[in-house]
Parts: sequence; structure tokens; C-alpha cells
Amino acid sequence: MSFSNLGLSEKVLAAVAATGYTNPTPIQEQAIPHVLARKDVLGIAQTGTGKTAAFVLPMLTILEKGRARARMPRTLILEPTRELAAQVKENFDRYGVGQKLNVALLIGGVSFGDQDAKLMRGVDVLIATPGRLLDHTERGGLLLTGVELLVIDEADRMLDMGFIPDIERVCKLVPFTRQTLFFTATMPPEIRRITEAFLHNPQKIEVSRPATTAVTVTQAQVPAGREAHEKRELLRRLLREAKDLKNAIIFCNRKREVAIVHKSLQKHGFSVGALHGDMDQSARTAALEQFRKGELPLLVASDVAARGLDIPEVSHVFNFDVPHHADDYVHRIGRTGRAGRTGTAISIVTPLDQKSMVAIEKLIGQSIPRAEGDYEVAAEASDASERPREQRGRERSRGGRGKPQQRGRDRERSHETRDARGEARHASESRPPSEARQPAETRHRSDDKRRAEPRHEARQQANISHVPSIGRPEPRRQREVDTEPGDHSHLPAFLLRPVRSPAGA
Repeated sequence: MSFSNLGLSEKVLAAVAATGYTNPTPIQEQAIPHVLARKDVLGIAQTGTGKTAAFVLPMLTILEKGRARARMPRTLILEPTRELAAQVKENFDRYGVGQKLNVALLIGGVSFGDQDAKLMRGVDVLIATPGRLLDHTERGGLLLTGVELLVIDEADRMLDMGFIPDIERVCKLVPFTRQTLFFTATMPPEIRRITEAFLHNPQKIEVSRPATTAVTVTQAQVPAGREAHEKRELLRRLLREAKDLKNAIIFCNRKREVAIVHKSLQKHGFSVGALHGDMDQSARTAALEQFRKGELPLLVASDVAARGLDIPEVSHVFNFDVPHHADDYVHRIGRTGRAGRTGTAISIVTPLDQKSMVAIEKLIGQSIPRAEGDYEVAAEASDASERPREQRGRERSRGGRGKPQQRGRDRERSHETRDARGEARHASESRPPSEARQPAETRHRSDDKRRAEPRHEARQQANISHVPSIGRPEPRRQREVDTEPGDHSHLPAFLLRPVRSPAGA
């Protein structure tokens, strides 16, 4: 079947022909007639099957009639991320050539003033992320009472990002008589509840089993050690030894890990970009555009790049971190092997990831084989310079604890300390009684000398003289000094001065 048999307008068919497409994909073939018939649609299909065009093309045909009013959009499309929203707008720009439609994009990272100006001129198609959309409605600059068609795209990703409460709020702001199109790749129980609450007798279109991977993608797993530096070393080896690698997306679970892997690859001479949610919108757009044009063959990304991004010619996907949720694995490897092309997906698996891998294999209904090659040896012989700074500090602080040579040196050092303490104690006990008390002048000189010595040396001498060789504190003993009746050497000097009698006494 061709696009001309689906009921699209002449302008839309001309735009499709100009892009080079002749035959629709299965989800496009089944969804477009129901959308044109103004029925609710529940579309379930794996990523890369053309879901975006399945609602963009019939929307362009419907919007040829009518006119938008200020601050009241005619149609609304909700996307989970800024990149997906911008990609949908590109589809409207591509297929909407020759039509005078106003398309607005409401995403974060852009000033409210520019977005308010577009809404004031009237919008036929409003593409938005849930957070920024609700911000505009709360400010009073946007009314959703004129929405005729609502599209909720990548609904399972909305669930993962915590947008379901926002989706419920938006559905209560749009008219009850609207037409709703709901597209998702998986059907968790929460998504099923949403479809039952906000869709009215939907036409269910399921072109593939939920959570399945494309048959054109070759999957493999590679064992790795527990340490992060071992995984980075293994990733570099995989990139160097990959066959037919044109470009690749490297997925990490955390934004912090994206930055670390990006910096490590740059340090070792790879041309690589980064993409995660904390980046500025202009930086995210620039990195994605460079990757699409081939200026950057490698892109380290979080799951913000796992859903719906249309980059047709990605040859490889590397899971530097095995995803915590099995559904995310399906979306990640769906970035390669698109539109009938072949692709490769390799996951680096540590011992802690075995439970996640079992869940992934259970979800996709197949086992993921191990990659060919001696990669375990490579993980053990990783570069020590890649170890985290705190780990190297711990190794230095331990001082080689556990080594026989070091333990021998420690025992010798402890024996020397005990011998020194015993000699000091013996010397103090054999001191003649006449040296127990010194004249005042001698004592003052010795006090000055002790004050001139470094504090730590004086403290060390005090500890040595008072601690016996067995390591226990010696009990205090009161020293007895034998003095003759006429011996006043034990008295202070000022008491020995002669007393002057007053004059005239």
C-alpha cells in the first residue's frame, strides 16, 4: 500500500514524495486512517517504526481547515524531553511545506517572552514538555479550551520521568470532546490505567509485541570488573576493535558518569560529545546536531537520548552501564538498526549487573550472548592511571598492608621503640640522688634549654621516660630526698637572700 491510499491531502502527499518515502510503515498504514476518521488511537510499537509520522501526517491534513486564535492552540502534542519536542517540530517543518501553519515549541531553556509572543499570534500546533506547558497555563498566558486533538507521545518515558501527574492535570484542562492519540513502546500497568481513564473506545494498533528488540540489531554482552576504571579501559578497547563502526552512542545511567566517561575518552584521543539533562539547551542541541552531521562520531549520553531520537545511521550502541529498568534497554538499543539497517548493541556487564541482565533477557524473550574475545584479561590489566583519586589515596595510606616485607619492617620498628623506652627508664632509675634536686640557677638554665627544644621532641622524651617497656603507664612514685639539717639547697634562691634590717633598728 502507498501513502496515496491512506486519505491524506494532496499537499501532504507532495511533501512526503519530496522526502523520498513511497510506502508507509505498518503503524502508519494502520493509524493514519483512524486518525483521519477522528477516532482515539492507542498505538503500541517498538522504537524506530515511524510513530511520529503516524500522527504528524494526518494532523497536517486535518489542520488545513480552520484558523487558530490567540493563546488558544488547536492541537497539542506532549513530549517527555526537549530533544523529542524539537524533533517533532522538524517533522512538521518538513511535511508542512506549502501550508501556512503556526507551530510553537514550549520547552525549558528558552525565555518565556519569546514563547508568549508566539502564543499571542495564534498557534495551530503546540508542541510542549509538560513542565513548561503548565508554567504557561498557571501564568494565564495559555488556554487549552480550544484543543481539538491531543497527542501523548512516548507515554512510557513520561512514566519513568514522573510526568504522569502532569499528564493527568493537562487532560483535565483540555475539552472532554477532544480526540486523543496515545503512543507508547511498552504498556506498564500505570500506562494502562491512564489509557482507560482518558481514551474513549480507542482503536488499538499493535504492530509488534511490547518490549521487543529489532531483529536487525546484533546484541552482545562483555564481562568487566567491578571498578569503574576497568570499565573505561574495556570501553576504549571495544571502540578500537569494533567492526564497521561509523558512529556510536554510549549510554550511562547517571549524569555524573556521563561527564566522567566523556572526559576519559577525550583524554585518550577520541572525538566525542556529551548529552544529559543538566546541560544547557543550546549545548544539548549543538552536541546532537554535531553527532547527526558526523562531526562527532561518538556521543556519551544519559537516557535523555534513549527515546524517540531519529538518528537513522547509528551503527553501534554501547551500554557502559546496564540500565536499572529492563524497558530502558529496549529503547537504548533501538537507536541503532533503524529503518531496516543493521546495527550492533554491546553491554558492559559487571558482577553487580547480573540481576539486571536476567530481567532484560526475560523481558525481550531471548538470551544475550557473550562477545567473542578475551575481554576479561583486558579488564584485569587495566591502566592504573584511570583509578579514582580517592582509591589511589587509600592504597597509599594503607602502605602496602598485608605484604610480608612490610609486616617485617613494622615489627622491627616496634622492637626498636620498646628498646629505646627501656633504656630511658633504666637511665632515669640509675640517676644518683644528688642529681635529683639542682640549684635554682642550674634548674633555670635547664628550663630555658627545654623551652628552646621543639615541642614534639620534649613530648616524645616525656612519653619515653614515663612509659615502661611493657607498654603500660608506670605508677607515680613520690621521690624521697635526704637533706642534712644545715643543707638548704632544696629551697628557692629568693628565700636564701639575706634580710636587711631597717635603718636605726
